[in-house]
Amino acid sequence: MLLRPLSFTGLFAGLLLSTNALALSLGDLSQSDASAGLKDALTQGAQIAVKQLGVPGGFSNNKDVRIELPGKLGKVASKMKLLGMGAQVDQLETSMNRAAEAAVPQAQAILVDAVKKMSVTDAKGILTGGKDSATQYLNTSSREQIRARFLPIVKQATDKVGLAQQYNSFAGKAASLGVVDQKDANIEGYVTEKALDGLFEMIAKQEESIRANPAGAATSLAKKVFGAL
Repeated sequence: MLLRPLSFTGLFAGLLLSTNALALSLGDLSQSDASAGLKDALTQGAQIAVKQLGVPGGFSNNKDVRIELPGKLGKVASKMKLLGMGAQVDQLETSMNRAAEAAVPQAQAILVDAVKKMSVTDAKGILTGGKDSATQYLNTSSREQIRARFLPIVKQATDKVGLAQQYNSFAGKAASLGVVDQKDANIEGYVTEKALDGLFEMIAKQEESIRANPAGAATSLAKKVFGAL
């Protein structure tokens, strides 16, 4: 009668030993494999973020990144909506979000290039860093280039809307009175920065997802690397 419990216990212990023996740590991976796996995952995350945002509604339908009027202008806009005077506000905010959606696809090539240029030292720091360390690397290494690509596209999109000129005039006066930050006084500059913020926020969400569920990574090498963290 004791054989079954003992046999089951022995089997369970054997399975645990086998699982531990199969588990990998970063130390078990070569530097080149660790770096390549990270690059695979980071490229995947960047491409998904761009795909999610660079479509109609990508910003406007996502409460986490939707672009609204800044500072106290935003508070005034909210009150105008409650009072039934929000048509102009809605039109302006719609144009801002559409401009961001039009600009985002330009980021993909720059992000992929930044991933390709990542050094082994960079990769090691990212893999042993915080939960958003890969996103921070991309932000630091590519934000300026992406901003330069975004700005003319955003400007072209907002120039088509007559309210853009009104925003710049009104927000410029508001900035001189301290109602909004000076950096938000120009619509194309404001929208560009919010588009960048939204892009890197979505990349961070992708990074968090892959770290939490390595099985969701696109390549076997990426699964192996993040499974070892």
